[in-house]
Amino acid sequence: MAPSLEARGLTRRFGSFVAVDNLSLAIDGPKCVGFLGPNGAGKTTTLKMFTDLIFPSAGEAFINGISVQRTRKEALSSCGTLIESPEIYPSLTPREALEMVGSLRGLSAAEIRARTDLVLEEVKMTEWADRKVGRFSKGMKQRINIAASLLSDPEVVLLDEPSSGLDPRGMAEVRSIIKELKKGHRLIFMSSHILSEVIDVCDEVALVDHGKLLFYDTLANVNARLGSGATSVDLGFVGPVSDADLAARVAAVPGVTAVSRIDPQRATAMIAGGPAAQAQVLARLAADGLGLVSFQPSRSALEEIYLREIAQGDS
Repeated sequence: MAPSLEARGLTRRFGSFVAVDNLSLAIDGPKCVGFLGPNGAGKTTTLKMFTDLIFPSAGEAFINGISVQRTRKEALSSCGTLIESPEIYPSLTPREALEMVGSLRGLSAAEIRARTDLVLEEVKMTEWADRKVGRFSKGMKQRINIAASLLSDPEVVLLDEPSSGLDPRGMAEVRSIIKELKKGHRLIFMSSHILSEVIDVCDEVALVDHGKLLFYDTLANVNARLGSGATSVDLGFVGPVSDADLAARVAAVPGVTAVSRIDPQRATAMIAGGPAAQAQVLARLAADGLGLVSFQPSRSALEEIYLREIAQGDS
């Protein structure tokens, strides 16, 4: 049976504050799904309800068709989790830390030995297996945390912002590992507030804000949502450009449907139409004397929809 994850009307209130609001979502099959939303959108609270760390005020969570709330042990037996960023005792080696995790999960000594070697290889930490964790970088520790989530060879893996707080190298390493995990027969559900991460790693995306699910779709379908060939481009200028100039000399160019500022010398423009329309806009802006020095595709359709949906939710 294919791995699955389902939320039915999941709701969590903290007093008068609704952190997760009647969230329903059904995911089936091996894939990587990005659970995308701004900070405070309810992502971690949702994952904690999937792992029974928080009991829902209403609704129910299911892993492989088994209720987490009614049959926790059975439901979680096929699930590996990394919620927030658990610490590892600095005096332990990765091998010793994984042995402790394996014992807590009820694995035999033989299973722990065999699985430890496999998961350390999966997270590219084999050569560090017998060195003290206290000397590791944050990215290396996070790879050990991911290894711990894989130790029982789960069908479903829940990752809560796995690259959060890492430097660019650490983020790249974690994303590379998740891409490799996709090759196995696993369902990976990964929360993130980083658009580029979801685009780079995931097959599908569920967008959440203020505890509500806004949409769930494949990235391919998301990229078709804008329609009409609309393209977002970043504009770079040799010097600062005023808001008045952006409005009168950029937004007014035929084909430009929207303009937003990035910083004093950069802006983003939405251009309706394909390459020919973009070429015409480029020619007009280059001839206008604003000092245009760069013109390149910027945001994906996912980012456009993300910003639009979040803005609508805040209005």
